Amino acid sequence: MPRFSVIVPCFKVQGFLRECLDSLLSQSYADFEVIAVDDRSPDGCGAILDEYADRDERVRVLHLPENVGLGRARNAGMPHAAGDYLFFLDSDDTLTPGALRAMADRLAESGDPDVLVFDYARTYWWGGTRRNALAHVLTEVGDGTFTAAGHPEILDLLMVVWNKVYRRDFVESNGFAFPPGYYEDTPWTFPVMLSAERIATLDRICLNYRQRRQGNILSTTSRKHFAIHDQYERVFAFVDSRPELAAWRPYLHRKMGEHCLDILAKPDRLPPSDKGEFFRRTAEMFRAHRPGGAPVPRELRVLEGGYAAYRARRQAGRVGRELARRGTLVRRAAGARAGRVVDGVRARRPIDPELVVYSAFSHRGVLGDPGAIYRTAREIAPQLRGVWVVRDEETAARLPEGVEHVLLDSPAYRRVTARAGFFVNNVNWPGALAKRPGSVHIHTHQGTPLKYMAADLLDRPGARFGVDVPQMLRRADRWDHSLVANRYSELVWERAYPCHFASARTGSPRNDVLVRADAGAGAAVRARLGVPAGHTVVLYAPTRREYVRGGHVDRIDLAGFAAELGEGHTLVVRLHPSLATGHARGMGLADLHRRGVLVDATDEPHVEDVMLASDVLVTDYSALMFDYANLDRPIVVHADDWEAYTASRGAYFDITAEAPGHVSRSCGELARLLTSGGWRDEESTRRRAAFRARFCTYDDGRAAERVVRRLLLGEEFPDVGAARVPGPSAAHEELAST
Repeated sequence: MPRFSVIVPCFKVQGFLRECLDSLLSQSYADFEVIAVDDRSPDGCGAILDEYADRDERVRVLHLPENVGLGRARNAGMPHAAGDYLFFLDSDDTLTPGALRAMADRLAESGDPDVLVFDYARTYWWGGTRRNALAHVLTEVGDGTFTAAGHPEILDLLMVVWNKVYRRDFVESNGFAFPPGYYEDTPWTFPVMLSAERIATLDRICLNYRQRRQGNILSTTSRKHFAIHDQYERVFAFVDSRPELAAWRPYLHRKMGEHCLDILAKPDRLPPSDKGEFFRRTAEMFRAHRPGGAPVPRELRVLEGGYAAYRARRQAGRVGRELARRGTLVRRAAGARAGRVVDGVRARRPIDPELVVYSAFSHRGVLGDPGAIYRTAREIAPQLRGVWVVRDEETAARLPEGVEHVLLDSPAYRRVTARAGFFVNNVNWPGALAKRPGSVHIHTHQGTPLKYMAADLLDRPGARFGVDVPQMLRRADRWDHSLVANRYSELVWERAYPCHFASARTGSPRNDVLVRADAGAGAAVRARLGVPAGHTVVLYAPTRREYVRGGHVDRIDLAGFAAELGEGHTLVVRLHPSLATGHARGMGLADLHRRGVLVDATDEPHVEDVMLASDVLVTDYSALMFDYANLDRPIVVHADDWEAYTASRGAYFDITAEAPGHVSRSCGELARLLTSGGWRDEESTRRRAAFRARFCTYDDGRAAERVVRRLLLGEEFPDVGAARVPGPSAAHEELAST
């Protein structure tokens, strides 16, 4: 008996069917059967299914004699299912790699629940990917099993059939089946979820839900959308047949009203001539099923009136929104005019030479080089007033105690930026911030660059997608000082940013803690991350890719890599900051962290702490390697797509030829390096020494103090290194030669 029976109904999807089946049959977990139902599709679906059945014995094909629709095609497949769990996969959607393994593991962990709900991502025809906005619900319900009554928020998730797997015995004992017509998922999902005594969740994106440009049935204008009324009648009939579910009637009554009004409001669902009838039938049903004494939510009271009143309210809403939009524009314009007047007055006030305004990573808090400079300034120059710019109140609430701050674009922000003597940032300040004569802008950057930056992106159209390089350079014209950690960076920044700044050979302030680290550094972080005593910590820090939309590519099977490392090792993963809030973590990382397979350290605010806690760094092309080299700990470069990466983004030198350690070109080679001990052999040490000599030149553990004393206080403080600074042409020649 297989673990899963995957039922795949097919109708007019020949362009997507192979991708769907390939994503299923290539799963690492193989204990499943496929029951493919050809719903009398007029295109080539039937032949494609037969072809796959001939190649793989797990695939069985049912050719229906007539078209019956999606719901009844699923019904046709169910009697042939022998698996423990039923999974209904739409034939234009795809499974993510490792999805079935993750499902099987979670089912075993939770003791074979009635229903397992997993996460999904919407993939759009134009290339975008967006994770389910309510994914947090999957973790908030806890690790155990529960009922819908215990956690009703589970019903806030998309009530569809394909983001769940169902225990077959549970389905058969309750006689669940799909009805005919549109919205067939509604009278399946509500009865199933309300009846299930044990529900579990999986915080992992297991399915890519394809958003087609055309061909989506529910986006077809038709009277068939009237089927929603019959579907909810079936839901109410089911609840009526189960007295123990009577308490759900108010909830379902509200859901029905919201769902029907949503269909009515969408411009592409109903023919205009049928909208009045649809409203009247909805209103009749709403009155008929209203629980006695239950209040009507404000947004549904429109169903107590007529269609004319509904249209008038909709029109009034549109007019109100337009007036509000215009009012906002007027207020902004007036505020801008008033702000310019006020700013003009403030601009005539003298600059405060002891006011330093800081920001880091687009106003995300006391982080990076600016954070290190700020902390040192508070220690050795308390007369300096440091003010941080933060993006919102949520960020402000996470600031350390005693940190003075202002919100971006607030009146307080305008006041401090109008008078500040110094500005310290690791990204460009907003374009609206005018540089006053006498103010000093210190740009720290975000590490030593490997990939092309700024002006060097002009011949890389894919890499600079969405990046306004000329605007970037205009903002960089405000820089007075550009901090560098090595001569190489000095050359890169002068080439990438042809502006009027002076390079300051200070070293990277955030790296001071790495340079000064002793043998016990990182112990507290290891304890906080839950790393067992004595474990070797392998830090994996991949960067983003420009050759895929969204930037995320799974280059390593994390679960397999963690298993290859074996006992005595802990795998810690740190995603690139630009991937931290996207769908990347839902592709298995969050679930592996929950299960203790690895540690997801992406949310650790200070990456320096994570580096200190590790024994070896595995990265691809992340600038983190240049900082990590200051620890003089082994580094392995995983460069399995170096050619694609350099073709799309560009790089200033070949990291595979001048690596800080061994280079792996495949996952197998990487695993062998780590398990054999080769990652810390003499060759690794030799390469790391050469790398450190080139890229850690100015990092001496006093970078932050050097910035404070020389650039903020104007004191004498020795530079690091005394080599002549080459001009831009020399910089270009040296970089070109490398």
